[in-house]
Amino acid sequence: MVRPSCDMQVEVREAMRGGKGRVQIMHVFKQEELKGKCRLFAKITLEPGCSIGLHEHVDEEEVFYIIKGRGRVVDGGVERDVAEGDAILTGDGASHSIENIGDEDLQLMAVILLY
Repeated sequence: MVRPSCDMQVEVREAMRGGKGRVQIMHVFKQEELKGKCRLFAKITLEPGCSIGLHEHVDEEEVFYIIKGRGRVVDGGVERDVAEGDAILTGDGASHSIENIGDEDLQLMAVILLY
């Protein structure tokens, strides 16, 4: 299956998971389209100063792959700056958050895999 980007559903969430500002989520494929145990496969865009608040992943894991920009992640209680090419894996009951700390949009791929 090939899906042009113009056919991908885009949603905007305010204060996602208690975070700041707006989060744009472009759903590359939806859960019901995938045969594997995947709850989310999306490109996420955070404008400067925006964030996704701290949240937990139980019985699943989330992978963030930074496409563009600079961010600050809190993963399992550890704070770390991330940039293009970095990847974050959070699961097994751990919590994480991410914030755009740069002057341009922070873009990342997000995949949530179910156990």
